Amino acid sequence: MLEIYPFILETITLIRPLSKRIFLADPNLAKQLQRAQSSIALNVAEGSYSRGRNQAARFHTAMGSARETLACLEVAAALGQVAPARQQGVRALAASRSYTSHGDSLGTDTAR
Repeated sequence: MLEIYPFILETITLIRPLSKRIFLADPNLAKQLQRAQSSIALNVAEGSYSRGRNQAARFHTAMGSARETLACLEVAAALGQVAPARQQGVRALAASRSYTSHGDSLGTDTAR
């Protein structure tokens, strides 16, 4: 598994209280946020055991989902549902270049 995977799960855990707060104001946005977060983890997990173009596609999809997660939080902040400063963990995930790199720079576990 990739070294970034535990960070993804940690980020999802950190966002959970925000997601609950967003749900009270906008259940649809909260559900979209949860789907996007799940997509990050699931696509990274799938991509870590894929090869070639399939691997690149999974990692690019995960990166898109990371950006979508950030967009959900930005919209919630713009609507006054959460404070903008609470987004920093997701910004780090969305800014990570690890998804678009290949090979050892992804932090792949060599003991597959």
